[in-house]
Amino acid sequence: MKIVDVICSPGKTGFYFDDQRAIKNGADHNGFAYVGEPVTEGFSSIRQSGESISVQLVLEDGQVAYGDCAAVQYSGAGGRDPLFLAKDFIPVIENEIAPKLIGKELNNFKSLAEEFDRMELNGKRLHTAIRYGITQALLDAVAKDRHVTMAEVIQKDYNTGLEISKRPIFTQSGDNRYENADKMIIKTADVLPHALINHVDTKLGRDGGILLEYVGWLRDRIIELRADENYSPILHIDVYGTIGAAFGCDTTKMADYLATLAEAAKPFALRIEGPMDVEDGPKQIEALAALTAEVDRRGINVELVADEWCNTFDDIKAFADAKAGHVVQIKTPDLGGVNNIADAILYCNKVGIGSYCGGTCNETNRSAEVTTNIAMATGALQVLAKPGMGVDEGYMIVFNEMSRVEAMVNRRKK
Repeated sequence: MKIVDVICSPGKTGFYFDDQRAIKNGADHNGFAYVGEPVTEGFSSIRQSGESISVQLVLEDGQVAYGDCAAVQYSGAGGRDPLFLAKDFIPVIENEIAPKLIGKELNNFKSLAEEFDRMELNGKRLHTAIRYGITQALLDAVAKDRHVTMAEVIQKDYNTGLEISKRPIFTQSGDNRYENADKMIIKTADVLPHALINHVDTKLGRDGGILLEYVGWLRDRIIELRADENYSPILHIDVYGTIGAAFGCDTTKMADYLATLAEAAKPFALRIEGPMDVEDGPKQIEALAALTAEVDRRGINVELVADEWCNTFDDIKAFADAKAGHVVQIKTPDLGGVNNIADAILYCNKVGIGSYCGGTCNETNRSAEVTTNIAMATGALQVLAKPGMGVDEGYMIVFNEMSRVEAMVNRRKK
């Protein structure tokens, strides 16, 4: 089966592009918007509408495969590629990439994806968002050619040796961290609530007291609302480096604070994502590895999750090899080609680091479906419910895709 045409269309994502540096510098809210001028190159405002590009591949038999090019909420920060706007990149896909896609035989996803993931224009690799969407479409195309699920393509082409199965789902609340936590508990989410703790003074507290109070509330709320006393979700909170900011990146002080959070979370397990951000990749690995070692030495019941500066497959290997964190977020759009997601999950599993198949609220339903298939085929530790911050929509998309894939795979077994 060959690709005979490529069609691009502009799209919207499930959230927004946010200028992380401006927010960290103290930008105030004005309703849902932010007050002030952006500081990251390419932004026209601190918060602006998220954009995507759908890439549709028309196949010889008339079937159409597609994927969505999308970038993370905090584009241009933490070593990532710049802001991704559809008007800037549709011409690139149509003029430079489509001619190379047309006529391609859909023999093996892994080799096709690696070819386009490594493609360069004028000596530079393609924007991560373009590589992300094109390889999604290629995975869908190979699955349509074989008449199987995308998960089964990954299972075969990567020789995973694993059963395709549902994975724990991690839900994200956005700033509405109280009401949305209720939604998560009612839906019995496996991991919750993310909580968006991205500002020291208003969300963490200079002494960490605001977050400590929230963790205690969350523990009590789960116990109050759960219909089954056996429901015991993992508490996973993303702090965007604010613990490091509040405690001067002092390993001992940060570990002391983490111990208080772990105590407040009992009887539930606790994960803390991005405890510090030192604005440099190698230094981030060093700092997070030191904190991980201190947490382990003391036996503190908390798992640290690497996020910032952990953008590429090589970054993920570096964090995992250095034991910088107990879990690594595989932030799917940042890796470019979705082939890298499969490689990253399998590598983390091999070396004993938790493989969190994450991403961003600023994706689309399509990228969520595709990456969910990959996570199911490679045995990811957990999968992010995405896109959006409303809980219900992202959870529905990921949960339902898992159910469909599992049911189809089980049918074929029979």
